[in-house]
Amino acid sequence: MSQLAAGPTARAVLASPRDSGRLDRDWLTVLAAVPLFGELSRRHLKRVASLAKTRRFASGTAIVRKGDPGTVFYVIIDGSARVVAAKGRARRLKAGQFFGEMALLDDSPRSADVVAEDEVLALTISRSAFGKLLKSEPTLANALLRTLAGRLRAAEASA
Repeated sequence: MSQLAAGPTARAVLASPRDSGRLDRDWLTVLAAVPLFGELSRRHLKRVASLAKTRRFASGTAIVRKGDPGTVFYVIIDGSARVVAAKGRARRLKAGQFFGEMALLDDSPRSADVVAEDEVLALTISRSAFGKLLKSEPTLANALLRTLAGRLRAAEASA
């Protein structure tokens, strides 16, 4: 669970939403700020953005539950949510923050509950759609592997 880098905020991008539930190039800036996608070419980022949909969650709704299969990645576009992990304090996520990016790559269960504190609008990408994209775009898969390897090396160096 992380926050997007400085720059145009998700809320600013939301200023001219479309109600179709599908998103595309309007969300390139938002997705480019996600570390997993940070090294992707503009063409590949457009392909990832074409998979995105929006979803609304009412206040108090569980967005994900600990132990459930992780099958969707989320970026909070508007509203806030609370992450409740078994250990540690609850954390608040607000517009521009994201969670579940590893769900795009594996089927591990969720490690925490995430509950909408107020109405939440989220950009979502499903693992099944993302997996199909990776099969059709091997160079995108290679770029993600390089990014993950770099993140692993950085984590090992700081440990």
